[in-house]
Amino acid sequence: MKKILFTSLFLALAFIFIGEANAQTVSGAIGAIKRGGTTRGTVTLNIPAGLHVNSNRPGSEYAIPTNVSVTSPGIKVSVVYPKGKNRKFSFSEDTINVYDGRTTFYFSVTVPANFKGNSVKFRVVVRYQACTDEVCYQPKSKEITLTAQVK
Repeated sequence: MKKILFTSLFLALAFIFIGEANAQTVSGAIGAIKRGGTTRGTVTLNIPAGLHVNSNRPGSEYAIPTNVSVTSPGIKVSVVYPKGKNRKFSFSEDTINVYDGRTTFYFSVTVPANFKGNSVKFRVVVRYQACTDEVCYQPKSKEITLTAQVK
């Protein structure tokens, strides 16, 4: 009976931790783009209360930084990372720069003047490490696709 109870408790805790580690959502938006022009898009990482992720420059050699990759063949894209918040945790002597809540990353897109086609798709991958104030989970990646009309 103790073995069954222990196993059930272990599995319940494992599902809770897995659920917390996967609780983040990623969304994005981009408007129409003129051939030969540049526009801006957004990628938003929603981080539930009680969790945070390391910023893209966490300031700790052991913290895995958040990385946002926006790609499309033949299209120039650059990502701008927001400033994080410096926080002190019991497991580190130094502060760690983190994101929490709703965090938006901006990116600019330049479409060549000779681009053929009426739309362009962007593969967006957000890699992050979610943590509570006591424990960090395995790094995760979430992927979405954004489509922009080309005029």
